[in-house]
Formats: sequence, structure tokens, C-alpha cells
Amino acid sequence: MQSETQTENSISFDEFKSQILEDYRTAVTSRECSLLGRREVLTGKAKFGIFGDGKEVPQLAMAKAYKNGDFRSGYYRDQTFMMAINELTPEQFFAGLYADTNMENEPMSAGRQMGGHFMTHSIDENGEWVNLMKQKNSSADISPTAGQMPRLLGLAQASKIYRNVKGIDAEKFSDNGNEVAWGTIGNASTSEGHFWETVNAAGVLQVPMVLSVWDDEYGISVHAKYQTTKENISEVLKGFQRDENNKGYEIIVVEGWDYPRLIDTYEKASEIARTQHCPVLIHVVELTQPQGHSTSGSHERYKSEERLKWEKEHDCNLKFRNWIIENDFATSDQLEELEKQIKREIREAKQKAWSAYLQPTIKKQKELIQLLENAAASSSNSRFINSIKKEVSGNREPLKKDLVSAARRSLRYLIGEESSEKKSLINWLETFSEQTDEEYGSRLYKEEDISLEILPTYDDQPHEVDARIILRDNFDAIFSRRPETLIFGEDSGEIGDVNQGLEGLQKKHGKFRVSDTGIRETTIIGQGIGMAMRGLRPIAEIQYLDYVMYALQTLSDDLSTLHYRTKGKQKAPLIVRTRGHRLEGIWHSGSQMGGLLNLLRGMYILVPRNMTKAAGFYNALLDLDTPAIIVECLNGYRLKEKLPNNLGELKTPIGVTETVRKGKDITLVSYGSTLRIVEDVARELLEVDIDAEVIDVQSLLPFDLNHDIVKSIEKTSRLLVIDEDVPGGASAYIMQKILEEQNAYRFLDSKPQTLTAKEHRPAYGTDGDYFSKPSPEDIFEKVYSVMHETDPNKYPKLR
Repeated sequence: MQSETQTENSISFDEFKSQILEDYRTAVTSRECSLLGRREVLTGKAKFGIFGDGKEVPQLAMAKAYKNGDFRSGYYRDQTFMMAINELTPEQFFAGLYADTNMENEPMSAGRQMGGHFMTHSIDENGEWVNLMKQKNSSADISPTAGQMPRLLGLAQASKIYRNVKGIDAEKFSDNGNEVAWGTIGNASTSEGHFWETVNAAGVLQVPMVLSVWDDEYGISVHAKYQTTKENISEVLKGFQRDENNKGYEIIVVEGWDYPRLIDTYEKASEIARTQHCPVLIHVVELTQPQGHSTSGSHERYKSEERLKWEKEHDCNLKFRNWIIENDFATSDQLEELEKQIKREIREAKQKAWSAYLQPTIKKQKELIQLLENAAASSSNSRFINSIKKEVSGNREPLKKDLVSAARRSLRYLIGEESSEKKSLINWLETFSEQTDEEYGSRLYKEEDISLEILPTYDDQPHEVDARIILRDNFDAIFSRRPETLIFGEDSGEIGDVNQGLEGLQKKHGKFRVSDTGIRETTIIGQGIGMAMRGLRPIAEIQYLDYVMYALQTLSDDLSTLHYRTKGKQKAPLIVRTRGHRLEGIWHSGSQMGGLLNLLRGMYILVPRNMTKAAGFYNALLDLDTPAIIVECLNGYRLKEKLPNNLGELKTPIGVTETVRKGKDITLVSYGSTLRIVEDVARELLEVDIDAEVIDVQSLLPFDLNHDIVKSIEKTSRLLVIDEDVPGGASAYIMQKILEEQNAYRFLDSKPQTLTAKEHRPAYGTDGDYFSKPSPEDIFEKVYSVMHETDPNKYPKLR
């Protein structure tokens, strides 16, 4: 495909001509992949298709301005760009359509994402960073519209940090912040809030970002007049245009079929963003979509005959072809011969990709046929097994699921029989299942030692301080020792966060490392994702737990899936800091833990009961690569804690519970602020001769990896989970882990129970809190009722 770009002024006419024809080759290759890709979907070999046809020429121009070290955060129609930077071949394109799980065949996701989702590899086989400055980089795409925008902001901001913060080892990540983050988005997706939040934030931060809007006037079947005020996003954004007195954007409008002007536009945009750190928006207009939005429908249903005719005449590839002929770079006959050659090449690439995808499964098919034949020969149910064998043999293009399904169904006819043939079939099935578990279920989390603990140490006569001081001094130690770390959020900078956990740190470490942001949670998370993908160690602060809801889509669809959807080839070790629990009122006081537990698989969710534990989590996470969210106790900052003398070094183990009080009668499980109430109640229970064991979960994801809770239940035979989430929320998750994964039901003499908040949000005020969440009396009476059922004589009815 395409090599490093040279300008017309620095090369000969023949070399310039050669580059133009190579660009045309790439454009035609991409178009043929789109056309043939659609057919593969319609034949059933591929399941869904969104292709880049109609966007080829502007993507060629973008590729020419793209340099090593740059990053793309894009739209699922950027296949031409990926081909132009030599990161996507036609065979790989089709392997993506077929969901080939071989990373060598399908390097974009190893079959975990549908076609059109692209990435480059940032991580080597040992999980270490490759040199990002020696390659052109693409962050892994996601499907949700405008979902790529928050991450784009962070990718651009990383250059700002590398240019302005000294002492960072940036060899693999930056050349003095000269890298540009390139974003792409469809015109209709600019209606999404993620777009507006990102555009505003990038203008405020003045980061090196070039954002291309591919405008074909439609969003699926809906015309721009229903999408955008004035039907024109660059018109709407004119207020963002920079001028002599105000920083802002450079905004450029260019026709998507005008090859030479596109080249000039992207070179200009690259220079502005790269040198001035000014964001640039390129509105690429008059684009077409020859095959409609996707394979789910035809665009003839919603486009007029006039529009369809216009699109044929303004097809960017056709316009490019005509320009080549008009400027004597090639004749029509020469281009026609080239186009025929490319068609043959794409057909061959498709066939090779399909064969490479199918062959491993065909090999497994042959193994299974022989195993079924052997099993049938020794079984009284041979007729049924042979019927399944015939079904397997007749499948000319088997899927893995077809083989596994057949093997599992065959075992039903071998129930009660014992033979070496049956054992061989079971072994085959278990081995194949292990393979598919690796192919489809691995790398949600990075495999790493998360149980390392460094206990806090204290002076002989330790000071008792407000707990916020422990956090503050621990962050100070982190920032002093690790120049790549930074923290940002609403009120995080100048005032040192709303609870003073960052007091004075901006003045000491500078505004680039301890900074304020606007009220925009989605892009706070996006800043963190992008910077973490470029080797920095950001801590993104979301002021309150319920504000996480604003950023939940980005956390769920982007951050928590990144390691999985790239099969470990990209990482973003972002730490999200927030606070919650036990405040009085509907807002800032509810617990969304059940929702987070469902939606953030792929992240650690940590719930420390005090600030010493929280400090230990921050220190531990900075040595790990899995993203995490830490929920600090909102009512704990002014409580007194002993000041450790090893701040910055102490570590709280992840996935490990702590037994904070030993007992023999009942196991009480909780976390966070509620845990402190449980501790108090446990002491009160001694007055009625109930000796409760209290366990602090500490880490919800992962959960009790050492299975310490079941060991406690084996001793006490009773379980109560106390939580301030709604019924069926985090408490149900905890109960499932204990009963199903740890098999604690074997040791229970009483029904395991939960005590949660009410279904409604907490009512306002101290009384509202008392009657909405588990109170000390609620916990006492619940525990007493369990013991009453066990021994009503010793524990008479309370009321």
C-alpha cells in the first residue's frame, strides 16, 4: 500500500505520479473489499457489515499527514485509512468479517469484534509496551456512536503532558508532545452528547487533535435536517473558531472528492495541531455512501432518485479517477486494467481468508468424525451416534459450535457406558472447550499479582489525623516519585478537591499534574483512557459516585472492554477516583454498586472502609495494568486515623477480604461506610451473648479470591450480608459468590440473608437516612432474629 508521504515539491514528477497511482490502487482495493464484503454478509459467511465505501479519498489524505507516534480514535468506516498506513490487508479485512480467532490472521481483535473495528498492537507478547513512536497507532474502535470521542481527547492531551511535564521516561511514547490524535466521526453522530462534550473540552485544553467529520448527509436513514441545526455541523461550530484574541479551533470545510485540496487540507491541519497544539475540525462534505448504511437494509428505500443520481456522479473514487486522467497521470485504459487486476486480487484474498478461517475447524471435524465412529462401534446406541456422525460429516463448512454441539449431544447416548472410546470423546471435547474458552473468553483482566500486601507501619507514638491527610500525603508521595502520574477532575486542582484530599498539591506539582476540569464526567474518563493508552498513569476523579452515571457508557463500552476486545494487545490502566455512601439525601448518597458490578466487568471495583486502605489501593494499582474504580467513604474524611510512616509504599491487596472482628456465632459481611456500623453493632451484640465475626469485603471485583468468607461460615454456620445498595444489588452479587462459587451452602444451619437499603433513593436529612438505609438497630435486630430462629430459648423474641 502506501509508504511515508513526500510532497510534490521534494520529489520528481514520476515519483509523484507513482504515489498518486498507489493512492488510487488503495482506494479501489478498499472499495472492492466493501463490495465483496457486503456479498459475504448476504451469503451468510459474515454476520453484519458496515463498510467504508464512499469515504476512501479523504482517508487517503488523512493517511498522508499521519506520522509515527500519532494515534487514531475512529469511526468504523476507516478501512481505507488503515490500508493506507499499511496496517490492514485485504485478507485481514475478510478475516475480520469471518471472525477468525487467530490473531495472526485477524490482528484487529482476533474475531472479538465485527468488521470495521480497527486497532494496532501497543503491547508485546510479554504484556510490555512496544515502542509507539516507531509505528502509526490506532486505538481499538467501539461501535457505540460517538463513543470514540472521549478517548480521542485523552490521546491528544497526552501530547500536552509530554510537552509540559519534565522527568517522564517518554522514549516509547512521545517526542516532546509532537504527536497528533486523529479522530473520525460520521456527521449524524455529531448529535451525540459525547461529541459536544469532547469538542468543548478540546477547545478549552488546546490539545493537538484533528477531528474529521465524514458528511454524507445521512445518519442511517435519517437526513441531516433531522440531525443538526442548519444541517451543517461546521456552521453550528463557528463560535468555536479561533481568532486573534481567543483560542479555539481551526475549522476547515473541504469536499470529500477533491483529492489535491484534501491533501493540502490535511497537511495544514497536521501542522497546526502538531506545532501549535490547537485542535482542528475538518468538515468533509459531499461524501457518498454507495451501499447505504449497512447490510441491514438498502438506501434506495430512503434516498430520492435525484440523490442517488448525485451520489453516483460525486462518488469520490470516480472523481479521483477522472482527475487522474485529466492530469495525464494515467489513461482510462490503464486504470481499467489496474481495476481488473485489483478485483482478482480481492477475490483471491477473500478465498484465502475463508480457507484460513475454515481449515482449523475442518481438522477438528475430521477428528470428531473418527471419535464418533469409534464410540458408535462400542455402544448399544450406535444408531443414534451414527446419525450425529452423518450430520457432522455432511457439514461442508462447519462452525466450531456445530462440532461442540454434536459432541455434547453424542454423550447423552453414552450415559451409563464406560469405554476408552467414550473417554477419548470426553477428552477431545474438554480440550476443544479449553481452546474456545481462550479464544472467546480470555483477557478480560490482565493476569498479574494482585494479592501483594504491604501493611502500614507506624511510629511508636503515631499521630491521629483527619483521614483526608492520609490520602493527601499519600498522593504527594505518589506524585513525587512517579512523574508519569497525574490527577484531574472537578475541584481537584486549586482547592484540592471538595474534601481536601489533594490540598496544596497543585501548587507543589503544577497545574498539568493536579488539575481542574469542567463539569463533564464523560470526557474526564476519556482523558484518562487516552492518556493511559499512551503510557501515562492518570487518576480521573469523579466527584461523587452517582456522577459516575454520566460517564457509565464510556466506562462500560470502552474502558472495561479494552483489554478483552484487543485480546491483550492494548491497555489503559486508568484509576477512577470517586466517593460515596451514607450521605443524607437522594443525590450523592445512593449506592449504584449493583449496576457497576454488572456493567464494569473488566475493571476492578474497590470499596475501602477507610483512607489508609484507600491509599494502599492507589499504591497497588499503580504497579498494575488493569483499570479500576475506587469508592472512598464520603463520610470518612474527617474521621481520625493513625498516620502511617510508609505512605506511598503501603499496599492493600486486591481481591482479598479482611476479617476485622473474629466471632463464632454468625458471619457478617459488608464494606465501605456500612462496615463501620456493622463493627459497632457487633460490639453491642455481645451484650446479648451473640459473638459475630465481621468481614470487610474490600474488593467487589475481584471478590474474595482466597475464599475466606466460606472458611468463616464453616465455623459460624450463619451468614448475613449487609449493604446500602438496593435489594438485589451488590448484596445479591455477594451472596451468589459465597453460595455458588464458594459452595458455602454446605455449612449453613440457617437461611442466608441480606439486609439492604430500601428500594427508593435515600430520603433527605438524618431521619431520611435512618429510615432508608440499614441502621444499627436494623442490623442488631436482623442478627438477633437469625439467632432467635436457631435457639428461641436462649434468644427470646425481641418484639
